[in-house]
Amino acid sequence: MAFSKRPAALLSAAAIALTAGASSAWAQQRTMLQTIDYPANHQILSVIAELAPGQCTGRHTHPGAESAYVLEGQVVAKIDGKQDLPLKAGQPLQFAPGEMHNVCNTGSAPFKALAHYIVEKGKPLVTRAQD
Repeated sequence: MAFSKRPAALLSAAAIALTAGASSAWAQQRTMLQTIDYPANHQILSVIAELAPGQCTGRHTHPGAESAYVLEGQVVAKIDGKQDLPLKAGQPLQFAPGEMHNVCNTGSAPFKALAHYIVEKGKPLVTRAQD
C-alpha cells in the first residue's frame, strides 16, 4: 500500500481532474489532504469539501464510493430518485458509485465536510450531469 500525503499546494492528478472543464457555476471547492494507492488499481482520496452559503455543487457523479462527515454548516443532499436529505454538522453522508447527486448549502454559514472517495485510478473524480 503506497501512501502519499500531499500539502494543499501540491495537487495530484485526481485533484486536477476536479476542476478540469469546470465552469464558474461549479461552486464547490475541494482541498486535497492525501491520496492512498489502495486497493489495486484504485485510490482513496481524502479531501475537505466546502460550499459557500446559498451555493450548490451541481448535479454530478463519482466513479466510486464517497463517504463524508459534515464538519460545519448545513446542506441538503439531493440524490436522484430519493427524498432530499437535510444534513448538519456531526452527521455522515454516503453516495454510491455513479449515484447522481447535488448538494446545496441551505445555511447562512459556509459548509465544510471531510470526504473520502474510493475510485478507480485514471478516472476523473467528478462527472457533471449533461442536463
